[in-house]
Amino acid sequence: MIEKVCVFASSCNFLDEIYYKEAKELGYLLAKANMEMVYGGSCLGLMWACAEQVKANKGRITGVMPEKLKEMDVFSDYCDEFYVTPCMRSRKAKMDELSEALIALPGGFGTLEELSEMIVQKQLGYNTKAIVILNTNGFYDKMLDFFDEIIEQNFANKKAAKLYFVANTPKEAVEYLQNYEPLDLSVKKEDIYAR
Repeated sequence: MIEKVCVFASSCNFLDEIYYKEAKELGYLLAKANMEMVYGGSCLGLMWACAEQVKANKGRITGVMPEKLKEMDVFSDYCDEFYVTPCMRSRKAKMDELSEALIALPGGFGTLEELSEMIVQKQLGYNTKAIVILNTNGFYDKMLDFFDEIIEQNFANKKAAKLYFVANTPKEAVEYLQNYEPLDLSVKKEDIYAR
């Protein structure tokens, strides 16, 4: 059973209200499912909208933030655990170490980079973690079309489409985690370098 979920998300406070609503619902559902949240430690944006609801519903939140951002005073005092890392790369490694699954909410370049790295880690067999893309308001539609194009033009093996799950609602995302069974992704040379 998955107990700790890493959530990647925007730290922006100027988005359409639908994104905060869905982030809050996800936080509520994670807490009700007894899943702890590991996240970037921010008190801003979708990150905090989700984390605040986990905390408000008696769940646990763990923040991981690089020194440079902590010095900007954008961290949450409400984290049950809080880690400070030297840089963004070590932050990602720590979040990966602390969690058993991940959900990517809508976000900017940082979220995209974090999600991409985790898909590649799974593709190469470094882990079998559940990877969920929460497609609130169709935010990721164009990215998912591009992922299909990557596979269609043989830049990635067709098996790559099984590395992640697209959820259209927070409920779908949490239910997927609750029922997740790791795939046998025995990685062979042919899986990476052939069609």
